[in-house]
Order: sequence, then structure tokens, then C-alpha cells
Amino acid sequence: MKILKLNPVFKDYIWGGNRLHDDYGFETGFDKTAEGWMLACHKDGMNTVDGGEYDKRALQDVLDEVGLTNMLGKNAQKYPYFPILIKLIDAYDNLSIQVHPDDKYAREVENEFGKTEMWYVLDALDGATLIYGFKDEITSEEFQRAIEDNTLLDKLNVVNVKKGDTFFIEAGTVHAIGKGAIIAEIQQNSNCTYRVYDYGRVGADGKPRELHIKKAVDVSKTVPPIHDIKPMGKTVTMNGYDEQLITKCDLFNVERFEVKEGIELSTSEDSFMHILVINGEGTINSRPAKKGDSFLVPANHEKFAIKGNIEFLSTTI
Repeated sequence: MKILKLNPVFKDYIWGGNRLHDDYGFETGFDKTAEGWMLACHKDGMNTVDGGEYDKRALQDVLDEVGLTNMLGKNAQKYPYFPILIKLIDAYDNLSIQVHPDDKYAREVENEFGKTEMWYVLDALDGATLIYGFKDEITSEEFQRAIEDNTLLDKLNVVNVKKGDTFFIEAGTVHAIGKGAIIAEIQQNSNCTYRVYDYGRVGADGKPRELHIKKAVDVSKTVPPIHDIKPMGKTVTMNGYDEQLITKCDLFNVERFEVKEGIELSTSEDSFMHILVINGEGTINSRPAKKGDSFLVPANHEKFAIKGNIEFLSTTI
């Protein structure tokens, strides 16, 4: 089966900006765009195929026709759902402070799956920050009290960020993307979020956006982060390209490639590969590829060539 190019799904949340249009060239249909769902097979967002024999068809329809294992590989068999969701995020304003449940809690309470995720910072304005866990360990009771007496921001770990920083956000980690950051997010295929604090903002209906305090207190790990904010591996220079391990866990593996001339890749029978172009331009099997493009490479795919001056994130499971 051939490599599929995917059309993103866009979201116009209130904190979004214009950089997905201005920097990536997307025609999103919104005045301000918060997210582009680059690999999405979820009830809240579904990619369609761009070109080829499956042109304009929904990704789920293609999976139903060719078979989940044929497309995604043997490792996908352990998931009762499409395994991951990949986004580009433009934080023109601060995102709400939030937390995601693990699989057990989410299945019992929401009939949804949990959400562990990772962020790779693609760009950050001077002074951009993220919230990542707590400064010090506190109890759940102290967490709830800080929410109620409006001192939560004093308890949280605020990190200055720059391009290339990496954050591994396990389910239960309180977090928030701050304004001025462009993020690539690789996550479990879930849209289950518990909002803890939202800066007093109102939604499109003019009312304060809903908070989920009890559920957030139930699932939050009220401790400082245990993971470093740099990629797990060093950049290794090969013949014609650089390669770097970004994140490796039992849910997904993410690598960064910077191609200067060319590279040949392939997939095993175990996993598909998702390619998100984050800079430059070139070709993938002679098909044009530029910043912002999204490609799904089926499992057990023969060698394919990527050429040009092009940087991309590769995700497998």
C-alpha cells in the first residue's frame, strides 16, 4: 500500500493565533486557529486523504477497507482504538491549566481512554513558559485548597522554554502550554481533559468555561516532574542526515530527522510510521513535501526515499 498524505483537522479554541496560517501556510477557515490535528482518527476529528486512490476519503474508511493491522502493524493489535493523535499547537495565549486521567480512570468515568502525551517545542518567543507539574510535593487536599483560595499558580512549576525542548507529560501531570509557543504534540488518542484553572476567561457563549475540579483532584499527581526537558538522545550525524531520539515510551517512539541530502527509510510489520514535516522542503518518494505536511506510512512498507533539505518528526508505536 502507498504512503498516504493527510489533510489536517483544525480547531479554533479561544487561545489560538495565526501562526498555523502565517508560518505553515494552512488555510484553516478560522480567523484564529489553535490546533491542527495532523494524525487524527477520533470522534472529535478525522483526517481525510490528500490525493491518490483514497483521495478525500476519511482515514477511518481507509482503515476499514484495508484492515487495521495491514495499515498500522502488529503493535496496534493491543489497542482497541487508533493508537495515537498528533497535533500542531499555536498558543497565542495561555492554555488552561489542566490534567488528563490515566486509562483506568478514564474508562470508568468517561468511557474514553486516558492521555499521556509529549511536547516537542518547535518555536518559542522570548519569555515563553510552560507549566509542568508542581514546584514541591503537596497533598491532594493542599491542591484543592490552592484551587479554592486562588493560590494554585504559586504551587506550580513554571519553565522557560526554547526551541527543541521536550516534555513528557504522563497522565496525571498538571500542565499548561504558555503563550508564545508552537508545539508538536504526540499523545494517546484521547480528548479527555480536566480543566483546573482558566484565568477567568469566558467561552464563545459569554460564560466562564467549565472547570473539572473534583475529577482533576482525583487524578493528579501532586509532585514535581521526574523527567528532563531535553530529548532522550543526542543528535547523531549520518551520511546525508542527522538523527535524534526525542522520546521513547511504551505508547510511542518519536525521532527527529534533519535531512541534508537524502535518507532511505522503511517500516517493519510491527508498526506504521507517521511523518510530520517541521521545517524545510523536499520529496517523499518523489512526492513534494514541505513544512506542515503529514504522511502516514503503512506498516511493512518497503524502502522509501526522502530527499531535499527537510526536517521531520517520525512517530511509531
